[in-house]
Amino acid sequence: MNNFIKIGLIIVIILAAIYIKMAYFGSPDVIEDNNQNAEEPLQQDENEKQEKKEEIEYQTINIFFIAHNENGDEVYRAVKREYIPEYGSQVKFAVKSLINGPSAKEKKAGVYTEIPAGTRLISITEAPSRLVINLTSDFENGGGTDSIYKRLFQLIKTVKINSNLPLYLQLDGKQVDVIGGEGIMINQPLSEDFANE
Repeated sequence: MNNFIKIGLIIVIILAAIYIKMAYFGSPDVIEDNNQNAEEPLQQDENEKQEKKEEIEYQTINIFFIAHNENGDEVYRAVKREYIPEYGSQVKFAVKSLINGPSAKEKKAGVYTEIPAGTRLISITEAPSRLVINLTSDFENGGGTDSIYKRLFQLIKTVKINSNLPLYLQLDGKQVDVIGGEGIMINQPLSEDFANE
């Protein structure tokens, strides 16, 4: 029994000596190098993020919603959005922003849209001679004739301020000549006087 106690004490003393040596007499250079290596990449990451932020060029574009003026009349209200040109087509960004609708802040200010909530952008084709916007058929659902005219004007105004190409509208991949439940006739390419053509 005494031998086991002696062996146990020797093992404890050896382990304690190893611990004390590592804890108090380890090389400070190794610790410092490890800290530097850990901190440098973090600092580099922060610097790279800051440089990328400074390199990004934002461009302000307009999209059109509806609001009331001081006389209570409905007007088309241009709303600004920040767009990053390197991320793709300006007109595509504008149409997506239009379909997403006004922000909570804009809604509080009385801005709204006539574009139905379920509407989605299927595709935009930008060719040298035309711009084709393909939306889901939800675009023509509900709201009656007045609402259809307003949402068409929102789309036309938003596209025309962001592109000079003639605008053609498709719903579910088919060019539109008649739109809405009441059968509003439209001529393409669309323009702001489409109702009088």
